Amino acid sequence: MADFVTKSTVKSAERVLASPFASKEAMNTIVSGIITDNPWNCTPYTSGGETLSAVQKSSEYYTGKVVYENTEGKQVGYVTIRAGTSGAFDTLVSTVLANTAMASAMGGTASHDSSEDSFSVTLKCHTETGELYNVAFKRDRVSISSFESDSILTAIETWADTVPALA
Repeated sequence: MADFVTKSTVKSAERVLASPFASKEAMNTIVSGIITDNPWNCTPYTSGGETLSAVQKSSEYYTGKVVYENTEGKQVGYVTIRAGTSGAFDTLVSTVLANTAMASAMGGTASHDSSEDSFSVTLKCHTETGELYNVAFKRDRVSISSFESDSILTAIETWADTVPALA
């Protein structure tokens, strides 16, 4: 019987942040800068006959909770919110907070504690050698996955060392 022969070694790495992002806006400022400035020198590529950006969002989500408390300060209910964009999340939170029928049904006053929110944006990047890899930003960590070349990790780590929020 023939043996399987290793053709590549796919790696992943993670940096846990000393301080979580204070807000989704803080994280998205960094993500937008990467897409705009391309600090890792990614390259555009063609897939399925379509030219794709060097760095692009491949997924994102935002979750949070609106809590309802009665007059004694006891939690009487909550609504979990999950949205595919930052703007949609903000709209949903505002809509739920303003919904007096929901507050009445819950028997309490609505509030949103953004310190409990979670969010994630994953970027897909392409190298000049043809390698595709992902960089995921979450509230408390940054992960790199599906890369083979150590130069990718080195480039991102060197860049991250210059961004105070990623310490």
